[in-house]
Amino acid sequence: MDRIYVAGFDVFYPDWREKRYLEYRALCAGYGFEMQAQKAAPDAGKTLGERIFLKNIHCIEISDYVVANVNCFRGGEPDSGTCFEIGYAYALGKKIYGYLNDTRTMMEKIGGETDQDGFLVENFDLPVNLMLGCSMTLIQGDLEHCLQEIRRRERKG
Repeated sequence: MDRIYVAGFDVFYPDWREKRYLEYRALCAGYGFEMQAQKAAPDAGKTLGERIFLKNIHCIEISDYVVANVNCFRGGEPDSGTCFEIGYAYALGKKIYGYLNDTRTMMEKIGGETDQDGFLVENFDLPVNLMLGCSMTLIQGDLEHCLQEIRRRERKG
């Protein structure tokens, strides 16, 4: 069974532990993936944040795939922690897929060549920053759409 790490801000939903985590795990299993757990590592002498960081790093390292929710979180961009995880997975040579609902280009989303603060908007025909858009395969939809696409692409192989 392929190992998969699911990155994203979904862990901040109030029902993550009791509901969503179990649903995501079952969904991944249905497509032949073993979802890697995102629990704190048991390292003594570390803060809870450090232990969660180390466990997530470990999960990425042992995974065959990283799937990331790159929808906007707390603003107009993907979650910064997820962005770090994508970069780390890319550096390790992992197969990375990202999913998002709105696949319009950044120019289309912002509505022009500059944002509300006067900063230039990149024009690379990507729905996210080029460092994310060029480091993974982007899929419109949700986690299930992404898992379906991974399996479809593997069959074409």
